[in-house]
Amino acid sequence: MPTHTSLTGVKLAGMVALVGLASATVAQTGTNSAMGSNNATAKPTADSVSRTDRKFMEKAAAGGLAEVQLGQMAAQKATADDVRKFGQRMVDDHSKANDQLKQIATSKGVNLPTELDRSTQREMDKLSKLQGADFDREYMKHMVSDHKKDVSEFRSEARKAKDGDIKQFASSTLPTLEEHLTLAQSADKAAHGQSRASSTPTGAARKTGT
Repeated sequence: MPTHTSLTGVKLAGMVALVGLASATVAQTGTNSAMGSNNATAKPTADSVSRTDRKFMEKAAAGGLAEVQLGQMAAQKATADDVRKFGQRMVDDHSKANDQLKQIATSKGVNLPTELDRSTQREMDKLSKLQGADFDREYMKHMVSDHKKDVSEFRSEARKAKDGDIKQFASSTLPTLEEHLTLAQSADKAAHGQSRASSTPTGAARKTGT
């Protein structure tokens, strides 16, 4: 009898231990699942950004990418010094703005474009075939038109953006874009002035000949 009682006690102790282990395993699994759920919830998604703000970010990123690549071309090909300097300014300023926008987009789970859109690619192809004053005029014409749109869009987003970070980005970038527009208009005049100057000798010669 004592032996039977002892064995029974051992069995009961073993069963209690198994039950305790199973309970601990279930609890741990539940904790891990909860942590996994929390992590998934914490991961930023584009859904947290309004459609309007997300579209602005995507368009601003595409425009910034275009400004950098067109600026690189102008810094190499432009004839007028003002146009060449403007191109380099575009590379410097828009590269910085692009980096800032990427950081915001990453924190919010928004994917930004990394390639030129078709319209910009066509403009790049057109400019690549031009030389001298013709290139300068076409590039600056595009820059004046482009920055008028940029200023309008950033000004609107600075007022209406729902996301605070995006609103701050638009507000802080707007003064730079306004300065770009002023510089673009000045360089555009220089490019057209250069064109008139280059045609003056022919006109003067004709006038003298008559």
